[in-house]
Amino acid sequence: MTPGTTHHYLERLVRHFERPAFIDRDPVSIPHGFDDPRDREVIGLYAALLAWGRRETVLAKMNDLCERMRFRPYAFVRGFDGERDADRLHGFKHRTFQPEDLFWFTHNVGILLHRYETMEELFARHLPVSASHVGPAIQGFSEAVLSAHPDTPVRLGKHLARPATGSACKRLNMYLRWMVRPGPVDMNLWQRITPKQLMLPLDVHSGREARRLGMLTRKSNDWKACIELTDNCRRLCVQDPARYDFAFFGIGAYGPPDFSKTD
Repeated sequence: MTPGTTHHYLERLVRHFERPAFIDRDPVSIPHGFDDPRDREVIGLYAALLAWGRRETVLAKMNDLCERMRFRPYAFVRGFDGERDADRLHGFKHRTFQPEDLFWFTHNVGILLHRYETMEELFARHLPVSASHVGPAIQGFSEAVLSAHPDTPVRLGKHLARPATGSACKRLNMYLRWMVRPGPVDMNLWQRITPKQLMLPLDVHSGREARRLGMLTRKSNDWKACIELTDNCRRLCVQDPARYDFAFFGIGAYGPPDFSKTD
């Protein structure tokens, strides 16, 4: 495709996939199920971090977790007491995310919520005013969680992606997309980070489609590839590059749509 043709095709894909119907089958449906913005941003963080594997399984696990939190995720996490509340988390696991990981993640995020009050403040405090993208905010968030308590086990680090390690930080970039971008799928809850600063959530599926369309040349799905893809998307829409996540993810997950039936 020529650059103009690719741009046109991506725009059609975004219009096709970025619809309210997308929500029900996606982990973003979990934060959409809450009214309080504080609940949305807290449970959204868990939903994003646990969003790997079959989506049906992810949704079932998240419904279980919401019940364990008494459907009050902000109050539960901010008021988490390790001795009092550990039993409520006992036995929860999802793939490599073990009960120990859930305990320490909840414990440490609770400490940080006491310090910053909201997840938005926690991320934004680590984003320099001059930052062109959210990489420093992701790095700062993960480091803050890992250092919130001296007894935090080293193993928690494998669940908290950081640009400094070369990770594409797919799930945290997806979480920020949910929190920052306007709807109908994303929730536009935060004001201190702008859509212009968001990075594309990059994984094996979106990377494959981005390469097929000539939007990505780097072979590894790492932080440098995330920067390359996002920079190319900024050339198409400087104010909202992450909107094209719906294009790359959509055709990767559902296949190319038949526009003759949808136009």
